[in-house]
Amino acid sequence: MSITPLDSIRRAIARRNGVADPAVSGGAHGQGGRIENGLFPASHTAEELTRIQELSLRNAGGPDSNQATRRRRERNRQPGPIHRMVNAWWNRLLGAVYGGGFSTQEAEYEDHATRRDYLWNTLGTAVWGMAFPLLTIVSTQLVGAEEAGKFSIAFVTGTLIMIACNYGVRNFQVSDIDEKTSFASYQLNRWLCGALALACGLVYSSARGYDAQMATIGLGVYLYKVIDGIADVYEGRLQQADKLYLAGMSQTLRSAGVIAIFSVVLLLTRNMPIAAMAMGVTAIASLVLVTVPLALLETEKSRRVSLREVGHLFIQCAPLFGALFLFNLIESMPKFVMEGTLAYKYQLYFNALFFPAQAILLSIGFVYKPQLLRLSSIWANPRKRRRFDLIIIAVMALIVAITGVCAAFMAGPGIPLMSFMYGLNFERYRTLALLMVVAGGVTAAIDFIYAIITVLRHAGDVTKIYLICFAVSVVLPVILINLLGLMGAVVSYLAIMALLLVLLIIEYAHIRQRIERDRNPYGA
Repeated sequence: MSITPLDSIRRAIARRNGVADPAVSGGAHGQGGRIENGLFPASHTAEELTRIQELSLRNAGGPDSNQATRRRRERNRQPGPIHRMVNAWWNRLLGAVYGGGFSTQEAEYEDHATRRDYLWNTLGTAVWGMAFPLLTIVSTQLVGAEEAGKFSIAFVTGTLIMIACNYGVRNFQVSDIDEKTSFASYQLNRWLCGALALACGLVYSSARGYDAQMATIGLGVYLYKVIDGIADVYEGRLQQADKLYLAGMSQTLRSAGVIAIFSVVLLLTRNMPIAAMAMGVTAIASLVLVTVPLALLETEKSRRVSLREVGHLFIQCAPLFGALFLFNLIESMPKFVMEGTLAYKYQLYFNALFFPAQAILLSIGFVYKPQLLRLSSIWANPRKRRRFDLIIIAVMALIVAITGVCAAFMAGPGIPLMSFMYGLNFERYRTLALLMVVAGGVTAAIDFIYAIITVLRHAGDVTKIYLICFAVSVVLPVILINLLGLMGAVVSYLAIMALLLVLLIIEYAHIRQRIERDRNPYGA
């Protein structure tokens, strides 16, 4: 019997699948338990025929192939929690875009979740506060102390730009219990402040005479800090709606994203300007995709913007802004004096020594900032003034305790740990580290006392104090840094902060006396 082309194909398939060669084609018949079905010859049993068909389908990519099996597994695999969360958020964003806007959607997250408020606000503030230290550590390890010093002074300037963008409105906003000013007005005020602050940063870089590298580093950092300032008004809205934990989530995501992207880009490129610009772009993406939609979706729709309210915010918060900006300018003056006097690497040393002190400031912020709304309510009730005073005493005592713990840590394993993290020798700066910890406790007390004065709506009364300390900060660091170098910068910083704290406490006592006198003029 002749062999047809179809027989050749059958034999090739059989050999490839490990089956004996089939016989040539013949008529459709059955022999001795063997089967012919028109496709395979009768030389195979039913079992062999089934095996040949299965293997043929598998080799052809049929329903029993490995590819098909993998596809079925991929279809049946359940997405992970992060994947589900991202998909749900993306679907919600698209639904809001095509469903009439963000403010028309129903809120999905509960309010008045005190435990979650503390958890996420603490995490968000911690990650935000750790961004600068972590980024300087990464910079030092990857590109050296000099480049890290350039990044450090850019970050210091960027922080001042962020404060200008905030314009001192956050505490005012969250204590606006009756919403006398619409959220739309708060937004417009913040965007205007952000644009002006960024423009001022660019003018400063030009006036300072930065080269292209330093100017690009500055631009990336300034973008990040301006976005930080703009995001603050949306996170303040969430706090105003008693959903502080959502604000903490937003802050955590933005800060963690910036740290991750900056570190990866710097690792791959070893180029500080590129990494700084990547940081700015990441911050913008987090604002557009997370912070703004979250605030609009999870809070009530705002009244229309009022230019009168926007103008009122500029006027009302000018004293708050002036005091906060002056305070941070006073705090930064030693660094600016160092930039014109010492090498950039000393910026890194100064900021690295300051980071443990900053931990004190952040720790105290964890305690009192989530309670600003409740502190306002306590102060509004004259019968609870004693409770208000006890809270102040308790927080001040806590500052002293945390400062002591931090000082003990720096006197022990703190310095070796810093040397390991930065890859630099900090042992010779042990005394400066302890002085800086004391300065951190003083700074935390200043921050808390100022917040209390803001709750009392007397922030304007402290402006003259900041002006006095600013005048001192212009002169004292110049003298001490030129005489003592880095030691002069630390000593001048501590001296200025101590002076400011003493003057603030005296002014707070005078404010309380005036309030009591106005409430009960015949009480004495």
